[in-house]
Amino acid sequence: MLEVIRKRRSIRDYSDRDVEEEKLREILKAAMFAPTSWGRRPWEFIIVRAPETKKALSEATPYASFVKDAPVAIVIIYDVTKGRRFKEDSSICAEHIHLEAVNQGLGSCFVQIADAEGPHGDAETYVKRFLGIPENYRIQCIMPIGYPARQLPPHDDSEFEESKIHRERFGG
Repeated sequence: MLEVIRKRRSIRDYSDRDVEEEKLREILKAAMFAPTSWGRRPWEFIIVRAPETKKALSEATPYASFVKDAPVAIVIIYDVTKGRRFKEDSSICAEHIHLEAVNQGLGSCFVQIADAEGPHGDAETYVKRFLGIPENYRIQCIMPIGYPARQLPPHDDSEFEESKIHRERFGG
C-alpha cells in the first residue's frame, strides 16, 4: 500500500487516452468501500465524460480549469438527510478514489467545490444548478481522472519528518 501512496500525486495534465470502463468501475468500488459516519454511505457519484459538461465544471473555480482536459470527472455528492459528516465522509471517499486511480495506472486531483468561489459566485451552487443536483445534496469536490501526460516522481523518505511526531502529548 505504501508504494501506491508514494506514487499518489495531484495530476492536472492528462494524455488523450480514454479511461477504460473496467478501471473506472474499480475506482468507484474503492470509493464505495470508504468508511462513513455511522456507516450510512450517503455519498453518490456523477460520472462526467461529455466535453461540454467537463468544460462547464472547469469554470466552477479558478483552480478547476484542467477538469475539461481529463477523460472523465467524478463529482462526489452527499445526501445530507442521510449523513452528518459531509466534509469528512466525502474527503475520505475522495482519497480512496485518488489511491485506486494510482493503483490503476491513472492520475487524479482533488478539485475543491464546497466553500469555494468562482467566476459564477459560489462554486457549489453553480455546479448543483448545472448538473441538476437536488437541494439536499452537497458537493465536496470533483475528481478528474485520466492517464497522466507525464509521470511525477514518487514521494520519498526525505518527506518523513520525525519532528512532526509527538508522543503522549505535544512536545513529547
